[in-house]
Amino acid sequence: MRLEPEIWDALREICLREGIELRDLIQRIEPSRGEGGRTSAVRVFVIEYFRTAATEGGHLNAGHGSNSHHSGTTPDGRNASTDHD
Repeated sequence: MRLEPEIWDALREICLREGIELRDLIQRIEPSRGEGGRTSAVRVFVIEYFRTAATEGGHLNAGHGSNSHHSGTTPDGRNASTDHD
């Protein structure tokens, strides 16, 4: 199966989090494959896994987004309202 290195990394991280072997995870994903095939099903699974796990707190800690819930700091920890390049 040909996947991007980032997808393989994500699959390994999921396996560590879930305490499962990669081959077992792939076997669990395979029944959900549709017209796109196994690689597409794996990519969709990875996206859905991390989207489900994402929380507002996690996004803030990672420095994602700049909406009204934003902490006011840039990803490198500077104050977004006063520090300018």
